[in-house]
Amino acid sequence: MESLQAIELFAGLKPDGQPMVERLAVKVLPDDTVQLVRSPAFVKGLAGGDIIKAEPDKREFEIVQHSGNLSVRVYSKTDTGALADQLNGPVAKLGGELDFETPRMLIYTIHVSCGFTAIENVFNPINSENAMWLYGNVYDPADGVTPLNWWQEILKPE
Repeated sequence: MESLQAIELFAGLKPDGQPMVERLAVKVLPDDTVQLVRSPAFVKGLAGGDIIKAEPDKREFEIVQHSGNLSVRVYSKTDTGALADQLNGPVAKLGGELDFETPRMLIYTIHVSCGFTAIENVFNPINSENAMWLYGNVYDPADGVTPLNWWQEILKPE
């Protein structure tokens, strides 16, 4: 039987230089790895469904298996209610779902097989001076621009 627990992972540094952690719901698997229930809001490199080996005392993790899901983060200077209304239908048509919503942030999980173009067609129209979106697990957290390419194996024709 799977049990749900919460783990804390390092999510970056606060403006004052102090470490920030994010608490994530996970399913504990029989081999002591954990599977993320939802995509994180701040921890880079992960999406809902990913299986990781977590070092709880160090708040570090190693990705054991990518789920094939992309994490899409939407940040807004204004209330996200209208953005959620605009995005939730098209995201659902792609088979994705809204994992997390606050007045200034929306976190979605969408499978990579939908295609980057289809996903970007949904999210690009929201870019403005008040709102922006980005992938949470597509680019190397170290530089923010180098593609991780974990999806290449998943999308490879058989």
